[in-house]
Amino acid sequence: MIDKELMTSCSEYPNPDLLIRTSGEQRISNFFLWQSAYTELYFPNVLWPDFGEAEYLKALTWYQQRQRRFGRRV
Repeated sequence: MIDKELMTSCSEYPNPDLLIRTSGEQRISNFFLWQSAYTELYFPNVLWPDFGEAEYLKALTWYQQRQRRFGRRV
């Protein structure tokens, strides 16, 4: 019910699976807080202007190695 009332419910895109926060900052600053409940968070120590294809591939490789549980215990 809450999800339908959010201003982002008009988006055609699903909730994010991976959120990349550059510069090593380990916070999301209320960015899509509700939608990011099961999002994998990646914090590279690279500033945004320097975040290129190589860093993006590192993030994707890291994400592929994650075991996603969606709140379930293993």
